[in-house]
Amino acid sequence: MTRDKKGTVWKIAAHIPFEAEEAVIELFQRVFTQPTCSYSDTETGISTVTAYFEEKPYISGAKRAAFAAGIQRIHKCGLNVGHPKLSVRKLPQQDWAESWKRHFHPIEIGSALLIKPSWSKRRPKKGQATIIIDPGLSFGTGQHPTTSFCLQELVAHRKPGIEQAFLDIGTGSGILAIAAARLGYAPVDAFDFDPEAIRIASANAKRNRVLNKLHLFEQDVTKLPPAGLKYSVICANLISNLLINARNRILARLAPGGVIVIAGVLKTEFHTVRRAYENAGLRLVASRIQKEWQSASFLRHA
Repeated sequence: MTRDKKGTVWKIAAHIPFEAEEAVIELFQRVFTQPTCSYSDTETGISTVTAYFEEKPYISGAKRAAFAAGIQRIHKCGLNVGHPKLSVRKLPQQDWAESWKRHFHPIEIGSALLIKPSWSKRRPKKGQATIIIDPGLSFGTGQHPTTSFCLQELVAHRKPGIEQAFLDIGTGSGILAIAAARLGYAPVDAFDFDPEAIRIASANAKRNRVLNKLHLFEQDVTKLPPAGLKYSVICANLISNLLINARNRILARLAPGGVIVIAGVLKTEFHTVRRAYENAGLRLVASRIQKEWQSASFLRHA
């Protein structure tokens, strides 16, 4: 997109109760596929979720319907989501840029990874790989609980000196694939249904000097060919219905003794996903609940 000549950006925002904040952020990212952040007022208990655009956004009927359906789904999961309405507003570019700097800070995944925005002066520890991801350029920065879990599992399951293939399903910003390449996984494949995500992931991989170590491509997980390379580790940061409906296609790519890391699941829906993967012969080896999200890793027997 072409940036507004006056140096401004646009935002779409919605006000929701704090308890539904993370779920609505995820919904915003799926519907609008743009950088998303939130601000919470502790006195009122209301959070404002915002997606940013470089041109005045047009909210089509299809996007409004998708947003309404997502809100209904969150409500059915037991979260108080209120009755949010979408608003569109123009902001000065400087205010937008500075808001990212206030909300996004470096994060560390043990002693293995440092993930930081480009403006941060934080230096990595000895032996710590650095990944540069700017929130304003991508969706998926390591800040979200589900992405954080995937990164931690990537570190935990890396076996130095051993060749391990990695597949990132629903790559988004490409952060997991970039991290895998930095950790020494090879080959590293990553795909997304959204061509814009592939463009952003490629730009981020190039910025982090690992583009030649990744194979990024556009793909629908429900049409993923069952035959192909078997992977030691797979990350699938997807909504629960996709994880269940595409289970057999995903697991056809998991090597014996391999691990699949599942994220993006509301904790109220996790039991259904767990049952589906355990029925396929996998064993739960790690699980974490963070706010309303539950993520997990499953091991396939060798």
